[in-house]
Amino acid sequence: MKKTCLFLGIFLLVLTSCQPSADKTPASQEDGFSFAFLTDIHLQPEKNAVEGFRQAIDTLNKLNPDFIITGGDLVMDALDQTYGRVDSLYNLYKEVSAELDMPVYNSVGNHEVYGWHRDEEGIESNPQFGKKMYESKLGERFYSFDHKNWHFIILDAIYRSEEGHYIGKIDQEQVEWLKRDLELTDKLTPIAITVHIPFITSRTQLSQGSLAANTEGGVITNSLEVLRLFSDHNLKLVLQGHLHYNEDLFVGNKVHFITGGAVCGQWWSNKPGDHPEEGFQMIHVKGDELQSEYIDFGWTPKKIYE
Repeated sequence: MKKTCLFLGIFLLVLTSCQPSADKTPASQEDGFSFAFLTDIHLQPEKNAVEGFRQAIDTLNKLNPDFIITGGDLVMDALDQTYGRVDSLYNLYKEVSAELDMPVYNSVGNHEVYGWHRDEEGIESNPQFGKKMYESKLGERFYSFDHKNWHFIILDAIYRSEEGHYIGKIDQEQVEWLKRDLELTDKLTPIAITVHIPFITSRTQLSQGSLAANTEGGVITNSLEVLRLFSDHNLKLVLQGHLHYNEDLFVGNKVHFITGGAVCGQWWSNKPGDHPEEGFQMIHVKGDELQSEYIDFGWTPKKIYE
């Protein structure tokens, strides 16, 4: 009887030593990180924009986030400019953004789309027409990546209307891709989406009244269809740009819809306006919770630009 009790005691001791401690937090919950969201840079050689962007980069390199996500409108402007001008703007953005010390995940905005608004004979036959130049210079227009137990999805919200102008919409190719991407994502994994044109925003109602309607160029027109794809997943964050407007809508005690103020502020001008100061968003993550802060990097334009 004594030998049986001794064996049982040793077995329980070994079994207990193999079990994880109940009061330990999983490593994924302990491993916090920060990243920056930069949107609406509108880089150009005029208006001291390069100097202003470099000041933002200097601030970012000192803050040292894990990575950067851009929210589109990286250059000013591809929609109605010559091929040579647009090519030089892309090259300028690539050159200056290379001064960042951390990885950069880019998003496409309406101002990256070459030629949609340009009345030029034969322009649509240019192999770089539309978003092709963006893809050749900066990479895919929609994709996903993982970082420390979070899943990040970059979408292209720029769609060409029948009239040839841009509107906000996630095209069907992306909808089908997104379904497949979510099938491969654990339903408990925290998810962040980035788009240029917002899914939802308070700006129109706050500026024009509660019954005012958004325009099809100001929001994503098939937002409900796309957001419903996440109904069974752990969507925590939606990053948006386009409006040069700073807001954080915390919806259903679960999802932050953050529209970032523009890096260029009032279009690299110190003219009076309702835009926030030139800046970017810092997002601090712990487990599947997050906090955000808007960083004014201290840029002051040298003069008023029209």
